[in-house]
Amino acid sequence: MSGHSKWSTIKRKKGATDSKRSKIFSKIIKEISIAVKESGSDPDSNPRLRLAIANAKGANMPKDNVSRAINKASDKDGASFMEINYEGYANFGVAVFIECLTDNSQRTVSNVRSYFNKYNGSLGTNGSLNFIFDRKGIFTVPKGELNEDDFIMEIIDAGAEDVESDGEFFTITTAMEDFGSMIKKLEDMKIEPENAQLQRIPKTTVKLDDDAAQKVMKLIDVFEEDDDIQNVYHNLELSDAQMEKM
Repeated sequence: MSGHSKWSTIKRKKGATDSKRSKIFSKIIKEISIAVKESGSDPDSNPRLRLAIANAKGANMPKDNVSRAINKASDKDGASFMEINYEGYANFGVAVFIECLTDNSQRTVSNVRSYFNKYNGSLGTNGSLNFIFDRKGIFTVPKGELNEDDFIMEIIDAGAEDVESDGEFFTITTAMEDFGSMIKKLEDMKIEPENAQLQRIPKTTVKLDDDAAQKVMKLIDVFEEDDDIQNVYHNLELSDAQMEKM
């Protein structure tokens, strides 16, 4: 199983058992908000909003919450969020890419810098990690009653770069430019992914011993707890045994 597929799996397990599910919902609500502000409240004509709603379904977010988020974002006086990225290094040379949606960039950068400093990392300049991460479309699809061989064949014919199965889910990887066409393909097949995102996949990875890996993951967890931070990507390669301890 590839590194990004492993991380998709562990994040899914964390989400399923996380008592702070409200944080997951909060991040989805922000994504809904920025999608509505960009292109309106009709998901049929707003692909980004349609995707956010699909991810809300995958997270078992109640429909009423989704409707309220759309209505609130449609209000001209509602909060506006900015998309900001930060790049840096955790301890032991692990690269970290952070995607944020915030209504206060000064607060966000101050928090991000303080987290790096507290855990012996360093905030870098934008673009400094371009050589480490590729942007790929990643789809998590429940297996359900799907025939594995037929599904994989059809998805690869539709342009997928890779399809992996972990028993319960398929993880589909596409080139960034094929992300939209894969969304349409799954819609045509009447398949709702549990999650669909453009993610940053490391080209090279770093292996650490258990103690060092846990120290890095403490920083990753702190980033993920921050309400302004939507997604955190890194190039730490975790073994199966290390994943079980997380």
